Amino acid sequence: MPRLLAEHCREILLLGAHCDDIAIGAGGALLDLCRARPGLRVSAFVLSGAGTERETEERAALAAFCPKAELEVTVLDVPDGRLPQHWDRAKDALHELRGRCAPDLIFAPAAHDAHQDHRELARLTPTVFRGGLILGYEILKWESDLAQPTAFWPLPEQVLREKIELLHRHYPSQLSRDWFDRESFAGLARVRGVQCRSRYAEGFHVDKLVIGGAAL
Repeated sequence: MPRLLAEHCREILLLGAHCDDIAIGAGGALLDLCRARPGLRVSAFVLSGAGTERETEERAALAAFCPKAELEVTVLDVPDGRLPQHWDRAKDALHELRGRCAPDLIFAPAAHDAHQDHRELARLTPTVFRGGLILGYEILKWESDLAQPTAFWPLPEQVLREKIELLHRHYPSQLSRDWFDRESFAGLARVRGVQCRSRYAEGFHVDKLVIGGAAL
């Protein structure tokens, strides 16, 4: 899958409910993809964190995770944990974003994610963006919501190490959290690697996949 996507992607979209979601769930794939396609257009959209240190962290992190890309980042100020109450605003913002981009590939939260903000954004994504392949990323956390991925992005060891280093460098506000550590990130990547005969990998969930020359 990574080789196929790298050859055909012209534009990608990154969707996150919170600052750091995208980098945690798909940081390795981003490093891989952006290096394979210099000049790739990348639009990133995050629902919460605007005007805080979290936005500053996110902008620096995404710039590092998307090397050589043409990157545009939008961060809103929807209150953390309150996306269901701000559904209309989130959907309007996504529709406005849809008018500015035409992604071939979309990274978004997985639909089964237990966090209500992640889950609601995952529900919104296919209603607004109907053309591109949507890869639902996974985030290890306190809730026991990990499910078996349906797609895998193999990661060379050096890419995984870089991902973990960048996460720790760019998100100092999260270092006190018990799940935000090297063992957690590497452990999940090792499990996903075993499942696709790679040393490490990121896992993604795909609800719909169109196969055929016209789709590529």
